Parts: sequence; structure tokens; C-alpha cells
Amino acid sequence: MQKEWSRREMLRIMGMLSAGTALTPAALGNVRIIEREYAPEWGVYTKPKKPVTAITLGAGNRGNVYGGYAVKYPDELDIVGVAEPIPVRNERYAKLHNIPAKQRFTTWEHVFQVPKFADAVIITTPDDLHYGPAMKALEMGYHLLLEKPIAQTWRECSDILRQAKQYNRIVAVCHVLRYSPYYRKVKEVMDSGLLGAIVSVQHFEPIEHKHMAHSFVRGNWRRAADTNPIILAKSCHDLDILRWWIGKNCRYISSFGSLKWFREANAPAGSTARCTDGCAVEAECPYSALRIYYRNRERNYVFDLPENKEQQAAYVLQQLKEGPYGRCVYRCDNDQPDHLVLAMEFDDDITASFNMEAFTHYAGRRTRIMGSMGDLVGDEDELYIANFRTGDIEHWRVKDHVAELSGHAGGDFGLARDWVNAIDKNDPALLTSTLDASMESHLMAFQSEKARLNRTVERIEI
Repeated sequence: MQKEWSRREMLRIMGMLSAGTALTPAALGNVRIIEREYAPEWGVYTKPKKPVTAITLGAGNRGNVYGGYAVKYPDELDIVGVAEPIPVRNERYAKLHNIPAKQRFTTWEHVFQVPKFADAVIITTPDDLHYGPAMKALEMGYHLLLEKPIAQTWRECSDILRQAKQYNRIVAVCHVLRYSPYYRKVKEVMDSGLLGAIVSVQHFEPIEHKHMAHSFVRGNWRRAADTNPIILAKSCHDLDILRWWIGKNCRYISSFGSLKWFREANAPAGSTARCTDGCAVEAECPYSALRIYYRNRERNYVFDLPENKEQQAAYVLQQLKEGPYGRCVYRCDNDQPDHLVLAMEFDDDITASFNMEAFTHYAGRRTRIMGSMGDLVGDEDELYIANFRTGDIEHWRVKDHVAELSGHAGGDFGLARDWVNAIDKNDPALLTSTLDASMESHLMAFQSEKARLNRTVERIEI
């Protein structure tokens, strides 16, 4: 379908996605917009003759995401064991997957005290508990689905890679964006040559202000030493996508950023240690725990709510009075930066920049890609691809054609499906996000944090 757009209309539309995007001279008159539909092919896939069996280590949010694939496709994936120290999570997960008592464990160490009883292990433990279970699972002969980041240090990541090769195990790292139709379409366009030679990429991750406060100020990822620096804990997805899209080695990286806002020096007059302590500015604070968790009931999954709905409100309020999520965002023990700017140089003189920002009212990554024969603007839902040769602009509505409904625009289940397929066929080539493929982007993250702290430009040598 084609539609004629005036220059003013085109500038407005492109500006909504990415302010200041330049159009080609051919596009300065009337611009022809070609509407496209994207229905991605998922490649060769045949259901396994019998389900792949797996043990989940960590029955929190991500453990339930991948466990959800087994619920929807029980003939492909069967969760046969769980390790989870929080009793209510352990109980609910075991009930959901019909796990027998003898295959329910408190911690990951307990799983490996019994003989191997599944094909694979799903590691969705906290960041600081990836290395130990990964090393032991590989040694005992399990394949892995490993939540990102791989581990907390480059040495640990390298150890896991060596262990996987030594025991010939399949390891998928949960870089789920690679499996989302939007990101796959961008990769397809870049590889097709339509944009000509890739010159530069600008990529932006708006975390959204409440998400930042929830996860990286009050929540589990608030301190880099306890988990990982935010560039790895949150944005290793983005470095992985940049490396995958560009398809060339990153040579140099630099980074700037700090914890600017969520500090006690910025606490408003009249604020208190907790939002429940009679804070004088609670009603107008955008980060009010009472507003977010209690009145609006957002992100309540972190509280493991009781089944009885009449008890849930009182339970949330008690959690805010006692737990980490009720603390004033200006008086937490957080140290993660709330804004970052990275600059990178890849082979063939391709440059890339990445911004991570806490202070937005929206989420959803934005990207601009500039090539010698065209440019691309996208926002995870839609793509505008300008062809300098013809002056045409193709408009792709990618989100409308997500075949598999799951988190990350279909990426979560896309990963789970390809992982099951790879194990069933014993062929890691059926995976996009293998352990090998994820190593360089992890090194980019470690080196960028070193550059940020030392105000240096760091070389990437892998």
C-alpha cells in the first residue's frame, strides 16, 4: 500500500521517532511511503519427539517466564525440578509444574547433590549466583539456559565458556531481544545492503523513571558490587544488539555517567526515610512508594502476594513499612548511575553511541542507523527505512505481526523455543545467542565501566 506524504508531514512523523533525523534530497518534495507488513519466518523447527526436561534454579520473575513456555507447550519443555529458597515461590512453582517433592530444593547447591535427572538447567538466580551453578551444572552434564549477565567478572565469564567447551554443552544466554521480530527485522535490513555501507548507529534505552527507582534504586540491582554495574545488569542487551546488528568487532569504547539524582543531597524538605513515615511531600512525589505499590498496585509481583485478595492491600502496606521498596529514593544505599553515554568504534570505522537514561516517562528502545545509501529509524514497534536511491520510505509495523505473544515482543518464547530445538537436535547453531556470541558484548560492558570510572578510552581485545 502506498501513501503520498507532504514534506511537512514526513518531517513530523520522523521527528516523533527521532528528533533531527535527516532526509535525503530526493525526499524534500513529496515522499512516497510504502506500507509493509512483517511476518517473520522462524526458521527450521520440528517439535521434539519427547519434551526436553529442565530444572529451574530461581523461581522468581524470569524463572516463571521460561517456565511459562513449558506451561504453554508441555510437549516441548517439561520442568521437572526447582530450587528456590523463598517457600511461597517454591510451592507455587512446584504446583504449577507438578514437580514431585524429591525434586524440590531450597538452594542451587542442593540440586547438584543428587544424580543428574534432567536434560538441562535454567539459571534465573540473582546475578551474583550465576557462576557457581553454571560451572557445576556443566560439569554434571546439563545444558544451560543462562539468564544474562553471564557472570560478574570477565574471568568468570571465560571460565563458564571453557567449561561449556570442555564438556560439550549447549548454553544459551538470555539475550532475548535477538529473538524479537523488531530486532530481527533491523538485522535483516542491515545485512541486505539496502542501507549501503553502515556508517554509524545511535541507540537509546529509556529505562522509565519508575522502573529505575524500582529496580536500581530500591530494588535488587541497586548496588553494582552486589549484582553487576548497570551497563551489564540492564544494558548488556543493548551492547549485544549493537554487536549483533553491526556484525563486526568493537575496537574501542568510552563511557560517561554518574548517579546524579537519587542521592540524599536531593531529598526534598519534609521527606522521611520511608514513604510510610508521614513524609510531607509524599502526595506529590513521582517516586512515592505508597502511590506506586499501594494505591496504583504497580509492580506488586515483587511481594509474593497472598492468594486471598482481601489480604493483599494490608500485606503490601506492611512490606512498604519493613522492606526495601518502601524506602525514600533519596535515602537508599544505591550506587548505580542514572544516566550513561557510551561511544564505540567498530571495525571498518563504524561508530556507535548508546544512551541509557532513567528520567523518561516512557520505555522502549529507540534506534537510528545511518548508511551510505539509506537510513533507518525505529522504536521497537515501527520502522521507517529511507532509500536514498529511490527517495522512497518503507514503513514497517513490526509489533502488529508478533507471532508468539510473550515478553520482549515475542523474544522470551522465541529464545525458549530455539533453545529447546538446539538441545533436541544437539546443534548449538540453531541458537542465535550462544555463549560464544555473547562474550564480546560482555567484555564491552566490563570495559565501558572501567572507562567510566577511570575516564579513559578502553580497547576491546578478545
